[in-house]
Amino acid sequence: MLKVKVCGMTDRINVQDVASTGPDFMGFIFYPRSPRYVGHDPDPAIFSNVPAGIRKVGVFVHEDPINVIEIAAMTGLDYVQLHGTETPDYCESLKMSGLKIIKAFGICDYTDFDIYRSHLDVCDYFLFDTRSEKHGGSGRKFNWDILDSYDLNKPFFISGGIGPSDATQILSIRNPQFFGADLNSRFEISPGIKDAGALKGFIDEIKKK
Repeated sequence: MLKVKVCGMTDRINVQDVASTGPDFMGFIFYPRSPRYVGHDPDPAIFSNVPAGIRKVGVFVHEDPINVIEIAAMTGLDYVQLHGTETPDYCESLKMSGLKIIKAFGICDYTDFDIYRSHLDVCDYFLFDTRSEKHGGSGRKFNWDILDSYDLNKPFFISGGIGPSDATQILSIRNPQFFGADLNSRFEISPGIKDAGALKGFIDEIKKK
């Protein structure tokens, strides 16, 4: 069964509402340039309100590894999601601290997936997002047909412009390594505040298969 990650959470009450819709992962952005940045001193309840069965993911871009480890410990992160040009050595340093790693890569129509082979041993999952200068958050899809050519032995999420009407198309992706969908801006009432009703409809559709 496909997994669902809801990213860009910023509000403790909204976290509870979203948790009730049944996602598998919930993401929190620690990148100051994002409109969904949790802030320098976020409310601890944003993280403590996540039920134990939902994995907490922290999103970072070119952050000092020591800071990542400290933030993960303070907020109880299960995974860190890296959206910059983090090297395999960088990923390994975090993995050695006990963290699980999701490495995001920007995808275009002519991406050669073989260039990500160097990260295979130091990441738990890949995440393919639409290539943009903003390190994600573009709200645009890439051409999912390119996933037919992916043949690396690493499960992956897809992200970028996924909306409430996309469940059927997502369920048609047949790559055996396709692990889950990462949802964000197209399920929002405002930046960082998610529409729980729209999420529930989408997640119910994904999970019924």
